[in-house]
Amino acid sequence: MSDKKTKMSREVCLELITVILLGVTAILIAWATWIGSLHAGNQTSNFTKSNNLTAEGNSEWNEASQLKMQDFMMFNQINALYIDLAFAESKGDTDEIDKINWKIDELLDLLHEDLVDAIFWAFDESAALGYAVSPFDNEEFENTYFEVAREILNEADELLEIGSEEGSHSDAFGLVTVIYSVVLFMLGIIGTFKKPNYKMAVVIISGVAWLIATIYMATIPMPTDFSLFNFF
Repeated sequence: MSDKKTKMSREVCLELITVILLGVTAILIAWATWIGSLHAGNQTSNFTKSNNLTAEGNSEWNEASQLKMQDFMMFNQINALYIDLAFAESKGDTDEIDKINWKIDELLDLLHEDLVDAIFWAFDESAALGYAVSPFDNEEFENTYFEVAREILNEADELLEIGSEEGSHSDAFGLVTVIYSVVLFMLGIIGTFKKPNYKMAVVIISGVAWLIATIYMATIPMPTDFSLFNFF
């Protein structure tokens, strides 16, 4: 009689553990599915922002290239005028000197300040080195053309990287969901076994799988800026 009661007590305990595992696993599947979908949403959002910024950055880069080409042509004109000025000064032609100086002043007024500074830097370098130096040889000045474009493209790359990480986390939560689903399946078929030892074996295997999935899920980062209070 005592053995029968003990056997019944074990079966009741086993059923209780099974029911608890079923309930908790179902809740965790819902949680993992939801968090995985949030990661996937963040991935899509970041990829979209990255694509938009990449297009904007490429547009800025093209505009900067066009501006650089225009500035290069203006510098060539001014450089040619300074050559003409040197020739006029050697001839002592004051009228031509005044005319060329007027042209140079007019052109310089049309240029942006960075280019004007770079041009005079180039003239100073040319005089010091004894050979022609272009303002575009100044790396610091050269970088000013593409500074905005680089900032935008760098931001796009950062968002792309964040999006890729969010995608990896979404896949990880998907794997957790699969493991929990296997646990549910195993616990669901436990009633088909007649012998308690078989049932116990299934519960143990399910419990180990559940534990592995839960520990793994705990190591996966939550979505960016995630807070439950944002949904209430």
